[in-house]
Amino acid sequence: MLPEIKLSVRTLVEYVFRSGSIDNRFRTHATLTEGTKAHKAIQSTYQESDQKEVFLKTEMEYEKLMFMIEGRCDGVLLRDHDILIDEIKSTSKDLSEIEEETYPVHWAQAKVYAYMYAKDHEQKEMNVQLTYIHTVTEEQKKFQRHFTFQELEQFVNELVKQYFPYASLMENHRIRRNHSIKKLSFPFAAYREGQRKFAGAIYKTISEEKNIFANAPTGIGKTISTIFPTVKAMGEGKLERMFYLTAKTITRQTAEEAFSIMKTKGLCMSAITITAKDKVCFKEETLCQKEYCEFANGYYDRINEAVLDIFSHETFINRQTIEEYARKHTLCPFEFSLDLAFVADTIICDYNYIFDPKVSLKRFFDDHKRQSALLIDEAHNLVDRAREMFSAELQKSDFLTLKRAYKGSDLYESVHKINKSFIEMKKKCSEKGHLVWEEIDEDLINMVEEFVRNAEFELLQPTKSVDQTSLLDTYFAAAGFVRISKLYDERYVTYVETEKNEVHIKLFCLDPSHHLQQIRKKFRTTVYFSATLLPLQYFLDMLGGTSEDYTLSIPSPFAKEQTEVFLQPLSTRYHDRDHTKKQIIDMLSKLLRERSGNYLIFFPSYHYMNSVYEDFTASCPEIRTIIQTNRFDENEREQFLREFKEERSEPFIGFAVLGGIFSEGVDLKGNRLNGVIVVGVGLPQLCLERNIMKDYFQTTGKNGYDYAYTFPGMNKVLQAGGRLIRSETDTGVIVLVDDRFLTQKYQGLLPMEWRDFTRI
Repeated sequence: MLPEIKLSVRTLVEYVFRSGSIDNRFRTHATLTEGTKAHKAIQSTYQESDQKEVFLKTEMEYEKLMFMIEGRCDGVLLRDHDILIDEIKSTSKDLSEIEEETYPVHWAQAKVYAYMYAKDHEQKEMNVQLTYIHTVTEEQKKFQRHFTFQELEQFVNELVKQYFPYASLMENHRIRRNHSIKKLSFPFAAYREGQRKFAGAIYKTISEEKNIFANAPTGIGKTISTIFPTVKAMGEGKLERMFYLTAKTITRQTAEEAFSIMKTKGLCMSAITITAKDKVCFKEETLCQKEYCEFANGYYDRINEAVLDIFSHETFINRQTIEEYARKHTLCPFEFSLDLAFVADTIICDYNYIFDPKVSLKRFFDDHKRQSALLIDEAHNLVDRAREMFSAELQKSDFLTLKRAYKGSDLYESVHKINKSFIEMKKKCSEKGHLVWEEIDEDLINMVEEFVRNAEFELLQPTKSVDQTSLLDTYFAAAGFVRISKLYDERYVTYVETEKNEVHIKLFCLDPSHHLQQIRKKFRTTVYFSATLLPLQYFLDMLGGTSEDYTLSIPSPFAKEQTEVFLQPLSTRYHDRDHTKKQIIDMLSKLLRERSGNYLIFFPSYHYMNSVYEDFTASCPEIRTIIQTNRFDENEREQFLREFKEERSEPFIGFAVLGGIFSEGVDLKGNRLNGVIVVGVGLPQLCLERNIMKDYFQTTGKNGYDYAYTFPGMNKVLQAGGRLIRSETDTGVIVLVDDRFLTQKYQGLLPMEWRDFTRI
């Protein structure tokens, strides 16, 4: 039996016919809804004998591979006893710009459908029609051609011949991958305590096509414990691919290291890391236009050769590897990474490539997702990230700028209306400085939609008399605002906030759980894991968990004696900070003099941290210090961590911010970190958004204050403390500074191994 290569008609023709350049100059994209509407408008004119959305498939043997090609044809029409295949394409492009030969790939798609139909129904000749329809005007333009069956058969054979090198490479890789997975054993000498149970739970979850929320302590080896069983499931045909999702670069590196280790143990599996466009762009300015960028110019002429090259020589494809091959083939490294991700076994990327409606990987179709697992690392971060992904805002100043720049144009009137609406909102805010309401403002949405249409028209004009940067930025913000308005339901509020002359309006997603749940349903399985998925019920509520989902909580594998916990019951509330600052400094001075080594102290804000830092360095100038600033780049971050040296005889302390880049995902093993001090209970700053959230959750029967303030704050404390014990040999000190840690509520939120503390 020959190996089967299953592919859609669209995948086949787009691979063979892709050519030209990346050009991210402005152009409108018909939305899925608009495209469907346009298709239906054409299909509604079909005659009674015509068929629409006809599923077609065929088999073709080539070079000991069996190609299983399938697709859905828009229309099969009977005209004067002849069969006509109709392929409908919706577009926002002016139809006068579309000629018969403008899109060869569209003819290719229609011809493959014609071949499959002719083969099934023994037709000697076929007519093929391309129907273009404008999404706004519904204007139509049609082109028609006639083919013999022999011509169609020859054409499809040539397509398969050109697709074969890629298909053969992928099939050989699949065989090698599955063989290597079968032979792969756990890549470490032994499982840590609780690690086998954790890995087993992940495997069971994938096998049963379920979801799991797993809380596992720092140092247990969560990354390898999720990736290894997923790899095993893939080798058994339970999955086609996995997405390893992270919130931060450092956790992406941990996943890369896991694959690197498994590669040394014989694993042959393609894994690719997607890095943000602005970080990997080779040019000074991220401007994807062929006239400016040689890596965009002719990109699609070279991409197929580059894909064959990299997959022939590499399996583990990180940023460095992508950049190397991108330079070799003169390709945009970001677009190259997306094209590679489409066929890779594993994709390591940020949350937003799956969840953010603005940037999610649209090229992954639903049938790809159904065969994929989502592994969501540091899942506690997804709550706030998702809340922002599903929210949208506009500000008055952007529209005022456009009003001044576009006087006398068609755009002016729609900009003027929105600016006027902002002025009216500002007047209503005069008493409190803000407004909050539950219902969506349909009048405002209509105005913004009108602006989007007019902005599109202006941006498409060939003569550009003014700089369009501000128009483009505002257009994207407005289009995002309209997009989010379609999701608006009882889990949203709209609020307006004023600051001097500025007015902000935001469609604010209070509870992202429903949206997250709808997205994850498209995937075979989802694994949410973290060392601080506590309290578990809070995260089940916020991340869209259901009663059918598995939950798992693994106790710490480390001995209680490895950590000494101290509690200094001071008030760190805002109005008490100046009064208790000296006691914190005295405690630090005593601790560092008595227990030399490397320490990290975390504060709830930069202002508080800087205040204590200034007094501490004045009081203890002999103690070496380093402090985090709010503008650290990656190099400065690495330099900060390099200061924590293994062999240090004198005391050293780093000052950092809770919830920042050093409070999670940092792995300072052994004597590189001897103690962690956490000042405060991590409460988010009192603000309008948090108070709106508090009120909302209170109305849903939950403790609003806990959901808006307590739980998110305590999560930061747990993350910071988790930097200390990373292995069986680590020892150290944790100092919790706040009298609220003595209350019953906070005692219940502390890990078991922290509850046996000494007051100081």
